[in-house]
Amino acid sequence: MAKTYQEVLSWASSFLEEQGKEGYAIQYVFLARKNWSKTDWLLNMRNEITSKEEEQLKKDLTALLANHPPQYLIGHEEFYGRQFQVTENTLIPRPETEELVELCLQTTSQDSLTVVDVGTGTGAIAITLKAERPTWQVASVDISEKALEVAKKNSQLLDVAVDFYLGDTLEPISEAIDVLISNPPYISQEEWDVMDESVRCFEPKTALFAENNGLAIYEKLAEQAKVKLKPQGKIFLEIGFQQGKAVQELFQKNFPEKTVEIRKDMAGKDRMIVVF
Repeated sequence: MAKTYQEVLSWASSFLEEQGKEGYAIQYVFLARKNWSKTDWLLNMRNEITSKEEEQLKKDLTALLANHPPQYLIGHEEFYGRQFQVTENTLIPRPETEELVELCLQTTSQDSLTVVDVGTGTGAIAITLKAERPTWQVASVDISEKALEVAKKNSQLLDVAVDFYLGDTLEPISEAIDVLISNPPYISQEEWDVMDESVRCFEPKTALFAENNGLAIYEKLAEQAKVKLKPQGKIFLEIGFQQGKAVQELFQKNFPEKTVEIRKDMAGKDRMIVVF
């Protein structure tokens, strides 16, 4: 008997939930592979699924059961209204980082500025800032050559020109900068056991973990920014929700003349530091 899309997806979703997984993930992957919107789904959900589509769905189901992030299965994720390619060499862009970008855009001049994104990964932060503020000169840095390859490809696909540098934090940047923005590695090794298994198994460790209770990269950025940030420059950082006070104190010590504030995300958790 022929099976509809709705029947097969409903079964797969329920099966995932019975295994303690997120049931919606299989529909997310299925719609992405079909390049269907929610409207397309509503128009087609009662149509018959082909054997080839069902075979692919079962492969995806097996991968999701093994904690494979759905974004890596389909190879992309949306960020600030744009589609970014992702691989296992890059972190998956997340909504909290969109909030960091929004904060930067809302509180920074649209004049011609020199902006540097450290730890660029997919290039989501740098490319988005350049797309939204064409007058800015945006550079992005990553210690991973493979991550930079992904970021460069995203820059080309989205037709947004960003300068890319291979290196550690601000070391490759020689000119004075107006804005430093970063979502750096900030997870301590002690947090390994409480992390989601899909993150532990698949996302790049160099983009996740930092020494000194997750503060090592912030310490390096603070020291470098004292030299490379212009007097009126600003800093925007994503942080772990338990790191607010520690990172605030670190940057206040290095920039006693500036205001250093903790900002919360939409969930009410400490998620950003802004120095201005």
